[in-house]
Amino acid sequence: MSFDKIVPRRGTNCVKWDLVPEGVLPMWVADMDFETAPCIQEAVRKRAEHGVFGYTAVPESYYKSVCDWFALHHGWRPDPSWIIYCPGIVPALSACVSAFTEPGDNVLIMSPVYNCFFSSVRNWRCNVQDVPLVSVMQDGRPRYEIDFDALERAASDPHTMLMLICSPHNPAGRVWSREELERVGRICLKHGVIPVSDEIHCEFTMPGVEFVPFASICPEFEDACVTLNSPSKAFNIAGLQISNIICKNPALRDCLVKAVNVNEICDVNPFGVVALQAAYTPEGYEWLKALNGQIAANYKRLAEVVAERLPEFPLYILEGTYLAWLDCRAIALPSLEIERSLVDVEKVRINNGSMYGTDGFIRINLACPPAMLEDGLERIVKGLRRLL
Repeated sequence: MSFDKIVPRRGTNCVKWDLVPEGVLPMWVADMDFETAPCIQEAVRKRAEHGVFGYTAVPESYYKSVCDWFALHHGWRPDPSWIIYCPGIVPALSACVSAFTEPGDNVLIMSPVYNCFFSSVRNWRCNVQDVPLVSVMQDGRPRYEIDFDALERAASDPHTMLMLICSPHNPAGRVWSREELERVGRICLKHGVIPVSDEIHCEFTMPGVEFVPFASICPEFEDACVTLNSPSKAFNIAGLQISNIICKNPALRDCLVKAVNVNEICDVNPFGVVALQAAYTPEGYEWLKALNGQIAANYKRLAEVVAERLPEFPLYILEGTYLAWLDCRAIALPSLEIERSLVDVEKVRINNGSMYGTDGFIRINLACPPAMLEDGLERIVKGLRRLL
């Protein structure tokens, strides 16, 4: 399979392309510039031919697809009765916060982290209880680790009700090991904190790296946690609005069902339903394997360019996702100013680190054809060297 094709997206009401000025190359929002898998295209095309797009009932085959996929590819088989479908992971995050907290409660996060973790907490008038990740060196390259002592202290606060776990972690690029997740889970269980694991990037891993679903670690975790997942990132179908909240515990699940209905996020569209079922097939898996190979190649190319031309800018080890994290603290400017300058001068858009809770860094989206990647990297290098 080839991922060389450049698909023109400007003028299609595309967030990634149409919300930046003409001539600016977007390497920001987590949206791939690859066409989705052929099996998904065919399923959506077939559904569109029906011509009627009324309210959608989710069939039993949908739940079977989800459970079979995770059993086969991630070693964890949820039960269909545990699944609550909804339009997206961000609405699911919001539902979790509203279901398990009251205004004034604390919600644990580990920054730098996906910006909607912050907004989902604050929108429900809760307190962001941040336990920042710790940067360490491994074989001459930086990576993040969890500050377990600080996490334990934060979890012990009686006002702490919930922990939002990003696994794999965006933008840090970590795929948490079984041992790390087990330590997180034990701390949560010890202090009565509900773990919510956002696993939307679970299909993206670098060669030799294994993704472990939080709920798969032990029966205690499975019974205590909430898992959020979706094929939207892996198969580039975010616009089809399909995601799942998976929760075994009946009491927790009842709270979630209520929150989903109160927040009016209990409907999905027909294309998302058929797209998920097409994605979670052998054909979808073969396409996904090839995609991971392209992402790995793109990251390798970025690492080469940084080592050769940007040695002052440490590149964090990428274990999962397609989002690279670059330390730009050698430039004496806030990361938002770096972002704006790159847009204005080099015509390339990245994400600034401050939106993830850590200033001085930028996030680069690598999910694009190689020719587009080369163009983007050239612009980023020129801009960072100019600002340096």
